[in-house]
Amino acid sequence: MSQPVFQPSPWWSPQVHADRRPILVARGRIEAGVRAYLASHDFLIVDPPGLQLSPGNETHLHAFGTTMIGNDGVGRPMYLHTSPEFTMKKLLAAGERRIASLQHVWRNRERSALHHPEFTMLEWYRAGEGYDAVIADCVELLRIAARATGVEALRFRDRQCDPFAEPERLSVVDAFQRYANIDLLASMDSEGVPDGEQLAGQMLAVGLDVPDDRSWSYLFSRILVEKVEPNLGMGRVTVLDRYPAAEAALARRAADDQRVSERFELYACGVELANGFGELTDAEEQRRRFLAEMAEKQRIYGERYPLDEDFLAALELMPEASGVALGFDRLVMLATGAPKIEAVLWAPVAE
Repeated sequence: MSQPVFQPSPWWSPQVHADRRPILVARGRIEAGVRAYLASHDFLIVDPPGLQLSPGNETHLHAFGTTMIGNDGVGRPMYLHTSPEFTMKKLLAAGERRIASLQHVWRNRERSALHHPEFTMLEWYRAGEGYDAVIADCVELLRIAARATGVEALRFRDRQCDPFAEPERLSVVDAFQRYANIDLLASMDSEGVPDGEQLAGQMLAVGLDVPDDRSWSYLFSRILVEKVEPNLGMGRVTVLDRYPAAEAALARRAADDQRVSERFELYACGVELANGFGELTDAEEQRRRFLAEMAEKQRIYGERYPLDEDFLAALELMPEASGVALGFDRLVMLATGAPKIEAVLWAPVAE
């Protein structure tokens, strides 16, 4: 197989850097505003290690693997984390109440205008508080980013969003009905077990293409990405709330409907900025979900990641909590109007 031709990146040339520098300086102002907000709300900044036994156990998240060699010369498989979540929840189990992390994470198979293999994630948790609290945090952080850059609207290409307007709160079920004419609840039983063939039938009835892979999760993602997401966060922020339980592996189920969970995503200008939960603390239920996710990963991609047994043990001690992860680079993009994620990174990963 021929090797790709190396193309030097021009980001380090003085002329290109001079053009990029105003956005990078703005990035620093946004970070300062975020850190000030966290400090004023009594969050302790923690520093989880990037090297982990398990990078996470979600079907469509792909990690970078490596080998850690011990003093005995024996190698052990390790991974760069896709999120600091497991470590931070262990810290909640240890007794911390409000913690936050702003650090690099790594995700393989991801590179586009909105994706980068190494990026900065802001993740924070509130022990003993419901997920409405972290939703409110998210909305305020968008406003802080706008103030730090002196803009009245967030922008991505030709789309705009007023971060100071009252956010729209929309359930996933209502969003699918509104934008795709799909009755999502009809494709699940009373316990939330999904039926891919039923969902495929609905897609055909409304004129949507149905791929060969008719797994419910894949069809759900196709409809979400193609029909729903482009309409979210237009003019004002959208909080897409109450995800189906099958799409919320780390969230607890809603008290009033076992088919959906306490999971939300935050959108501005059609861009997903944050993903948060009312956190699941049932270790046995979490184990079952992880095993199901890894079985699906094996089916689709031919690989699986180990479970973090320390994490599962820590869940036994973890208090009720809410948590959220926000893509910091995307926030900077929207606050500065940058057209792609590499424009807001100090040094993009070489291609």
